[in-house]
Amino acid sequence: MLDIRTQIATELNLNPNIVQNVLDLFAEGATIPFIARYRKERTDEMNEIVLRELEERFTYLTELAARKESIISSIESQDKLTPELRSKIEKCLSKTELEDLYLPYKPKRRTRATIAKEKGLEPLAELIRSLNLPTAQPVELEVEAAKYINEEKGVKTTTEALAGASDIIAESTADKANLRAYIREYIQSEGQFTSKIKDDVEEGSTKYEMYRKYSAPVSKVAPHNLLALFRGESEKVISLDLEFSEDDICDYLAEQEIKTKVPAVRQFYQAMLKDAFNRLMETSLVNEVRAECKLQADIGSISNFETNLRELLLSAPAGMKPTLAIDPGFRSGCKVAVLSETGKYLAYEAVFPHQAANQRQQAANTVKQFIKKYNIQLIAIGNGTAGRETDQFVIELLADVEPKPIKVMVNESGASIYSASDVAISEFPDLDITVRGAISIGRRLQDPLAELVKIDPKSIGVGQYQHDVDQKLLRKKLDDTVESCVNFVGVDLNTASKELLTFVSGLSPAVANNIIAYRNEHGAFKNRKQLLKVAKLGPKAYEQAAGFLRIRDGENPLDNTAVHPESYSILAAISKDVNIPLTEPTKLGAELKHIDLKKYLTESLGEPTLRDIISELEKPGRDPRAEFKYATFKEGIQEIKDLVVGMELEGTVTNVANFGAFVDVGVHQDGLVHVSQLSDNFVSDPSQVVKVGQVVKVKVLEVNVQLKRVSLSMKTGLSTPTGNRPSVQPVARSNKPQTSSVKPAQVLPKTQPAQESNQPATLADLQRKFGKKK
Repeated sequence: MLDIRTQIATELNLNPNIVQNVLDLFAEGATIPFIARYRKERTDEMNEIVLRELEERFTYLTELAARKESIISSIESQDKLTPELRSKIEKCLSKTELEDLYLPYKPKRRTRATIAKEKGLEPLAELIRSLNLPTAQPVELEVEAAKYINEEKGVKTTTEALAGASDIIAESTADKANLRAYIREYIQSEGQFTSKIKDDVEEGSTKYEMYRKYSAPVSKVAPHNLLALFRGESEKVISLDLEFSEDDICDYLAEQEIKTKVPAVRQFYQAMLKDAFNRLMETSLVNEVRAECKLQADIGSISNFETNLRELLLSAPAGMKPTLAIDPGFRSGCKVAVLSETGKYLAYEAVFPHQAANQRQQAANTVKQFIKKYNIQLIAIGNGTAGRETDQFVIELLADVEPKPIKVMVNESGASIYSASDVAISEFPDLDITVRGAISIGRRLQDPLAELVKIDPKSIGVGQYQHDVDQKLLRKKLDDTVESCVNFVGVDLNTASKELLTFVSGLSPAVANNIIAYRNEHGAFKNRKQLLKVAKLGPKAYEQAAGFLRIRDGENPLDNTAVHPESYSILAAISKDVNIPLTEPTKLGAELKHIDLKKYLTESLGEPTLRDIISELEKPGRDPRAEFKYATFKEGIQEIKDLVVGMELEGTVTNVANFGAFVDVGVHQDGLVHVSQLSDNFVSDPSQVVKVGQVVKVKVLEVNVQLKRVSLSMKTGLSTPTGNRPSVQPVARSNKPQTSSVKPAQVLPKTQPAQESNQPATLADLQRKFGKKK
């Protein structure tokens, strides 16, 4: 059988011994964040991206190997396994290719071929096969077929006999792996997806209007276009076809299968091959190509979702400061909640600033009292209905407030989902659903990651066609992303929620619950070793989790760093040698840069780990997320009707798709910067230009109030605000404190459900080639 380790090493261009080390770590129960951060010596410093690629390929090849064994056993039981066939099966690297090899031997339901065999026509089929040779002599097929007429078996004419023989040969031809592979690849490389809107759908009445007369090569159709086509087809708005040249395929089949020069046999084979393709191959192969295209579109869409989710989860925290959270509303009023510097709920009041003047004044007085009483430093305003109006109300009431709190509009997508969830009910069983929503908005400002992990990622609106893609694959990829982000940042052991702890390397939901229970019973953890007293948290879970859990102001200063406890002893020895106590980690880290560390190297602790330790000690407890910044929207621009073509605005990127980016400019409807308008230069991948949460300057190109559509541009040399931040890739490394200075320039990302694009689809580099012709 295939050597999986060697195959992965070849495919990913890795050392086979390193691949084996990684596979051994997987077998031992090590998580990818742990391996990437704390086992660099064994993996040659492999990062998370490569580790996940290796894991996926290992899973695929392992499943493939199991399927091979099953297929070989099945063919052996039929006494049809030849050495050549076994070799082909064992060397196979694709599940599709493997199933093609198995198809001729796969048990089938009763077919036209089996019926023909029951009628005794297999010898006639064999005779015709024997005539399909270059040396074959002319023969009268009608004469030969007449010998098989048997009314008792249902063969009444020579035509019926020849038709039955054709059915037998057609089935065996349609099962040939090499023919199926060629046709599949031909459709992938030469086929065209074509669509039209059904006749009963009025022009201009559907979001699929751009697909009324649409055509794109199978090999180049963009993922978002294909998913839109499939959705429109399922909604019975679009008629979708996959077109290709049937003549080209039949010509190829004839070239491969017809060997004889006998006219009658050639004519028989040409008709048989056309039937074999039309009846037995076309539908299944077209469906396979569609499924493969769908899978690749899913992968592209999910990858886009992962990127956006990563940016959102790693949004800069405003810091744990006393916060006033406002969930805006008109008739129902604004729900105002007060949170402490630890995110603890303190107080709540409903105010009505958007009704009578006296109620507005009363609302202002209530908010001012909260600000003074609780020393409020941050004000979080939800960006949904009445958000901009509430923002203006807060601006007015803060006019005579000193010191002024920082006011930020915060994405509230998914807050209503959270407020009605079991998680919210468990956290705040005695609070109304509206209060929980306000609390969630405030906590998102304090620490986006800690709060957003409580919500299904599909509910926070940074995906594209997320309900159309493979849900199992989507769930795995998004869970991987959340896990990666949580462990990248690190978790405060004494304040983390159960949901946050669940994503820490090595911790299951049950163990996370037990940590909370231990904390509630015994008080705050004073050191990492106490984790071993938690029920069901054994040595292996401790090994995996400890380095990602932080204890602030604990007994050991190293417990507030990403230094793993397994390295404490070597640090203690170094500390003693250089005469700098561990209580001065920054000074110790600086000293380590000037001494020869080679004498401290061991088999398990090499230079990569020592480099990480030095880096961590330089800024112990650091948070790797960007510095918090925020932006303010242009005054007087609150609704879509306030926008004017040519107007220049500052906005925040809320979603990045294959076809461009959505930007919130403060009018309750995100505008689209099409990929062609992202830059003065050609852009092939929007995610390389903009990120979720990035603050950008845009110009209004078009406003459609009726359809609620806004087209924007980032071209014409518009400068980029200081709120831009680079994409942070969460590969395991050290962390810094969850506090940061606050500067104007970036609003926390407001997300919006992925919209169907009615913008013209660009092809260029956005087009994804799904199949490669060999």
